[in-house]
Amino acid sequence: MFVNLDVTSEDSRNSAVQFAVLSFDKLDILVNNAGVSHRTGVEKTTSEAWDNVMDVNAKGVFLGTKAAIAEMRQLGGGSIINISSVYGMVGSVTSAAYHASKGAVRIFSKSTAIQYASENIQANSVHPGFVDSPMTRAHHDNPNIHEERVAKMPLGRMGLSEDIAAGILYLASDESSFVTGAELRIYGGMTAQQSTQLGMDDVTDS
Repeated sequence: MFVNLDVTSEDSRNSAVQFAVLSFDKLDILVNNAGVSHRTGVEKTTSEAWDNVMDVNAKGVFLGTKAAIAEMRQLGGGSIINISSVYGMVGSVTSAAYHASKGAVRIFSKSTAIQYASENIQANSVHPGFVDSPMTRAHHDNPNIHEERVAKMPLGRMGLSEDIAAGILYLASDESSFVTGAELRIYGGMTAQQSTQLGMDDVTDS
């Protein structure tokens, strides 16, 4: 089922949660997945661009989490899964606002995990790397960019949306009942190698 949702609006978030509860009698899984990017460095990032990226990527995660907790508490637990990025772990020469927002998601997830562990509410972050998807396809259709990004991954291929979805499914399932405050890195081994091999200073965006 689909609901029109503005992730930056607290009222919209609350309405979506109530719609889910009315439709399915409960809310025990939340995936905060909405995100936007902005490919500029610090000096070229306007205040307006910064606010837009932070509103969607960071504030949106906060509002979604806040809206869901009361319903999860009534059930005696739940799983909150926040989508960060490889660039919530490391930086690059551009996309300052994007990196900051995804780093915020990473730490917010840990804070949420600690605050609500006693109520059996889990919170984890997922960190995708370079993924071929409808959103990234226009960028990755450039052969030079595609080849450069594949070269940075020891597994030797771009990620697929299904790769990320499988990790989310694990965190949403009972099999992850002892996992909270964790970072699930689904990015082909990118940061398992030394930074000189990775060439993170050449990377433009996730």
